[in-house]
Amino acid sequence: MRGRLPRPAVPRQAPPPAIAARILLLRDDVLVLDKPAGLAVHRGPRGGASVEDWLEALRMGKRHLPQPAHRLDTDTAGCLVLGRTKPALAALGHVFAEGQAEKTYWAVLRGGPAAEDGVIDAPLRKVSSAARGWRMEVHPAGQAAATRWRVLGRGNGLVWMELRPQTGRTHQLRVHCAAQGWPILGDPLYGQAAPRGLHLLARAISLPLDPPVVATAPVPPHMAEALRACGWDAAAAP
Repeated sequence: MRGRLPRPAVPRQAPPPAIAARILLLRDDVLVLDKPAGLAVHRGPRGGASVEDWLEALRMGKRHLPQPAHRLDTDTAGCLVLGRTKPALAALGHVFAEGQAEKTYWAVLRGGPAAEDGVIDAPLRKVSSAARGWRMEVHPAGQAAATRWRVLGRGNGLVWMELRPQTGRTHQLRVHCAAQGWPILGDPLYGQAAPRGLHLLARAISLPLDPPVVATAPVPPHMAEALRACGWDAAAAP
């Protein structure tokens, strides 16, 4: 009986420099991408640019294209985890589904709390209307949602805050902050649009794989001015 021919190796080809510069962590099973604000993760029904356009360039010798393991809003910048193998995607799916991913966000808010830290515990549900389309809202009948927060700096009527979602509801951080009376700067849906865009960064992520996945995203240019007004020092925390 003739033996099966070996599958030809896929050549490892480096991605274009603009995409390579966005790779925060790369290992055989997982990569973490610094997703730019304004780029959707998945291609929508109307088309448009998305991370899916980058997947072939991010293959780098693997048999299968890498795939995003979780969601990140189009207007949110920062850490996006992709699985490079089927076992890795299954493991990542379990980690995110079980709430084992530790996510840290940075946001710049209008106004802000008097306290320095706390927890927002408010259920969320999806609503829609012909006039406004769909959005999320705080409602007793919604799904449980909790967000831990800590003030990192203040200035010019703005607050620089660290947000740690304890659940993974759609638009959770944006709705929770707006519901408290401190919308995220530049949020066109739950606050007020701004020329520089949404000031929300998926700053860091930690996943309990073996070995653990740990990555930190740099501050995007569109957030730098507002963060400096709140006391951020680029030299100390790029």
